[in-house]
Amino acid sequence: MSGLSLTAFTEKYKKLVEQELKNSVSQLAAPEIILDSMHYSLSAGGKRIRPLLTFATMSAFGKDPETGLLPAAAIEMIHTYSLIHDDLPSMDDDDLRRGIPTNHKVYGEAIAILAGDALLTYAFQLVTAMKFDAETKIKVLEIIAKAAGAEGMVGGQVGDIEGEGKNLSKEDLEYIHVHKTGKMLEASILIGAVLAGADKEQMELLTSFAYHLGLAFQIRDDILDVEGDEELIGKPLGSDVHNHKSTYPALLTMDGAKKELTYHISAAKEKLNQLSLKTGLLEEMTDLVGNRNS
Repeated sequence: MSGLSLTAFTEKYKKLVEQELKNSVSQLAAPEIILDSMHYSLSAGGKRIRPLLTFATMSAFGKDPETGLLPAAAIEMIHTYSLIHDDLPSMDDDDLRRGIPTNHKVYGEAIAILAGDALLTYAFQLVTAMKFDAETKIKVLEIIAKAAGAEGMVGGQVGDIEGEGKNLSKEDLEYIHVHKTGKMLEASILIGAVLAGADKEQMELLTSFAYHLGLAFQIRDDILDVEGDEELIGKPLGSDVHNHKSTYPALLTMDGAKKELTYHISAAKEKLNQLSLKTGLLEEMTDLVGNRNS
């Protein structure tokens, strides 16, 4: 549907979702400080991979990606809320995010927590404003709620916290990565599929694709925390070690982690090949996940 290269596609739809994020928050009747705090983290940059996955999935079905703008923006709001809370002293206690001071360093812990809460709740309000029928809205809301909550991202975050200082098994580490990172990536893809009218088989294949993509994303994160470029990553290297977290390089060695990354990238692309759709953008995004430097 898009007919664009990945670079052009990314530039167009990243700009579109960033404008929507800005406009949506700006229209809220709320105290200035909370709006400033929300804007601060939303505008801090980032790859916007989650909304781009929603757009690319819709494009694979030949649908207009722009019709998925509101839920794509909602997904990015939830991702941003999770980063604000992740950075808090009670969680990872990070001072930098994307090369700038973390939200609580600028606005204080209380406002940072509330900004995260506001982004999470507003995300669901945004979905209800979609120009789709009620049944579709309910499906999208269910996907997002499950991915963001105790069965998804929050459950993964709990596993991450509980696992600090412990020698986790590969299965335990995979649970953390699949839920903390993978479930929201999966939701981004499945939302696009629902909006595009995917059938049961297509949903199952995309779910499997998302599983492998999510693991690949987090394994690459683990690798970058050891041998990445600090300036590109936007925070100090070695934060996982500092926070006593189990990682794929620590568990499997760096060579083993890279082999695991290659396996999941290949497996993800194999699932796309079974779809018989125009998945070129999704395939390129999969390669990007495996090779990214930040």
